[in-house]
Amino acid sequence: MSPPSSPDRPSFFPPAMPHGPIVELLPDLFMVTGRFRMKPGATITRNMAIVRHGGELTLVNSVRLDPQGEAALEALGTVRHLVRLGAMHGADDPYLVDRFGPVLWAPPGTRHRAGLQTDQELAPGSSPVPGSTVFLFEHGKLPEAALILDMAGGVLLSCDSYQNWTSFKDCSAAVRLTAPAMGFGPAVIGGPWARAMGSEIACDFETLVTLPFAHLLPAHGSFLRDTARADLRGAIHKRFGAAART
Repeated sequence: MSPPSSPDRPSFFPPAMPHGPIVELLPDLFMVTGRFRMKPGATITRNMAIVRHGGELTLVNSVRLDPQGEAALEALGTVRHLVRLGAMHGADDPYLVDRFGPVLWAPPGTRHRAGLQTDQELAPGSSPVPGSTVFLFEHGKLPEAALILDMAGGVLLSCDSYQNWTSFKDCSAAVRLTAPAMGFGPAVIGGPWARAMGSEIACDFETLVTLPFAHLLPAHGSFLRDTARADLRGAIHKRFGAAART
């Protein structure tokens, strides 16, 4: 964990990309959607979840905010924890650690950018959010986790594993054209991520779908209310060609 930077330090961090306002989804659960440039001509959207407990905030799936966004974030509470769920994310972790000095959480085996080290491993029974459940994708080739919040029937926070694309309007033109053809859409397990993780990852989804949750807040796409667990069964069948266990 690093101390906050002085004003003249963070020039080497990726700049803040355009993002929307912080939106309250449920009491003490917020999200903000920003853009991310994957490569020239390919910009996608991504979400950061913000969980408030007492006066403290836990940020999940980091997104750097502009000064106005940071002011709105600090109005919600004090940033105490930063959670990285996915191996393919984390571009803004170094900035947020430098800016706010949070405890950095990640699944076992996660490799960070800019020399960061995990402060606390994210694992079953070890989470910064009281009452939450940590789920590890144990059969994948890369570290990946999900977090189930004990609120409103259960909220699943995911990274790349389970996405919910209902619109591509804030993505670049190339992404708007190609993403639907690649199978991205509502309540989906993304093909590129699944291939990177390996075929055995299907076993983990068979377990995840048995856990109690109703809603989904993914790193990509929109908030999915009420039907997230039922829709995951369909996504498993579509991606892996077999129905999930009940």
